[in-house]
Amino acid sequence: MINYNNKKFRPVSNTENGETTNETVFHYKQTDNILQAEYAGGQIKYGHLIGLVDENGTIDMRYHQINTKGELMTGVCKSMPEIMSNGKIRLHEVWEWTSGDRSKGESIIEEI
Repeated sequence: MINYNNKKFRPVSNTENGETTNETVFHYKQTDNILQAEYAGGQIKYGHLIGLVDENGTIDMRYHQINTKGELMTGVCKSMPEIMSNGKIRLHEVWEWTSGDRSKGESIIEEI
């Protein structure tokens, strides 16, 4: 299992209907297979996620955030890890809003 504890991530790509940008920073904490993170930056004033990490490092998570418009947004996400040549982690994410227009998207975040 990959341990994400105390790792920081920044988005490198996102579909247009997403709110994270390269200004958003995620700070992950992990205990056993329970993952949580706080994040902010760009269009997001504050966000939090909670998830479970499986034996392959894949994360099944739920997230909620307050954007700069003052809206509370929620969603679900599955993140699949890739270990890059520099040893850092890249996460390939497939997500869906459970609020707003309930649209779907994909993003990639990388360890910084």
